[in-house]
Amino acid sequence: MRIAIAADHVGFELKEKLKTFLEHLGHEVKDFGAYEFDPSDDYPDFIMPAARAVGSGEVERAIVIGSSGQGEGIVANRIKGARALVYYGNVDPLPESHKTGPSVDLITSSREDNDSNILALGASFVSLEDSELVVQRWLETPFTAEERHKRRIQFLDSTPS
Repeated sequence: MRIAIAADHVGFELKEKLKTFLEHLGHEVKDFGAYEFDPSDDYPDFIMPAARAVGSGEVERAIVIGSSGQGEGIVANRIKGARALVYYGNVDPLPESHKTGPSVDLITSSREDNDSNILALGASFVSLEDSELVVQRWLETPFTAEERHKRRIQFLDSTPS
């Protein structure tokens, strides 16, 4: 699979390690930067081109990394055809008495139901080990292509910005 990867200074170290991990898994990785640690860089400079590569079909997926992943996800989701999931680590589940439905695996659900094609990671919240597990699950989980899910994605991709 062709995968874009991009990060700002906070995500730089994790990006470099995940790039090696992805290549080890046999993926072709296109690095959109940052190419060196620079505490004054701005994440949109790296995330926007990676998201555009997904939207244009140049790559099939992207992994974008920042401190929380939130800004990166916001930037990515501005691009038509990009569907970014923000993941910043496991959080304590709600107590059983507060749950209104079954527990949902966020990573699997984002692929099966939403065909997420960009994974935004929070480097300040998730370890390398957890990142590798999440990335692998995200890459291996297929889109179900159920009609209702395809219809929703088509609506999003046809709606003007």
